[in-house]
Amino acid sequence: METIIADHESAIRLTASAALFALFALSEWVKPRRKLTASKSQRWITNLSIVVLDSLLVRLLFPAAAVGVALWASSAGYGVFNLIAMPFWLSLIISIIVLDFAVWLSHLLSHKVPVFWRIHRMHHADPDIDVSTAIRFHPIEIILSMIYKAAWVVLLGAPAAAVILFETLLNGTAIFNHSNTKLPSAVDRIVRLFLVTPDMHRVHHSTLRDETDSNYGFNLPWWDRLFGTYVDQPSKGHSAMDIGLPQWQDERPTRLGWSLSVPFLKKS
Repeated sequence: METIIADHESAIRLTASAALFALFALSEWVKPRRKLTASKSQRWITNLSIVVLDSLLVRLLFPAAAVGVALWASSAGYGVFNLIAMPFWLSLIISIIVLDFAVWLSHLLSHKVPVFWRIHRMHHADPDIDVSTAIRFHPIEIILSMIYKAAWVVLLGAPAAAVILFETLLNGTAIFNHSNTKLPSAVDRIVRLFLVTPDMHRVHHSTLRDETDSNYGFNLPWWDRLFGTYVDQPSKGHSAMDIGLPQWQDERPTRLGWSLSVPFLKKS
């Protein structure tokens, strides 16, 4: 069964991501949280071009993706869940939670390790934050992320179904919490107990460094609370806060060529 699911992994993730992208693009258009400052058409052309480039690169270098690694680890008997007896449903849940922590940790490291920050800052250079920001990651970061996740999958011996479900959830929640969607404050307070909301993640895209270095979660919000990196609200408020990186508050981050050159620029 897992092999059959894995054969359709790309279609499953693409369909789910496209549907959620359309849904939250519509929601942020109907009820935006804040006014955008840069040209939306130019930003979207750049950000969509980046995700196309990323997708082609992943398919070229990692044709089986993380799910293929999970199937290989299972057949070879590698990883914790391939060495101990455990109900499938429990290994599924634990795998998703551990992989979510792994992504949180990698995001933290991308801010704390200078060489990783040089790459990751392309994502943060976006002068606005909306659904298109969720897919704005430098190709180098995508490659490193794939290697990192594959290592965790092998270490865990995570079931292929868990990897597919986790990747689908991660893509979907990233689209949701990067969106410019306005949730009622009462709803946001409840949802952020279980899921990273747009207001929670927007703080992370502030130009203020102490706010940028907070709220690293993409999916589960618990890690930031547990490790003391949680910030409830931006100091200037969501409407007045500045988005992006302070040294690049101009139109350059909306250009494709410039965005791809960010890891090689000198400014920190």
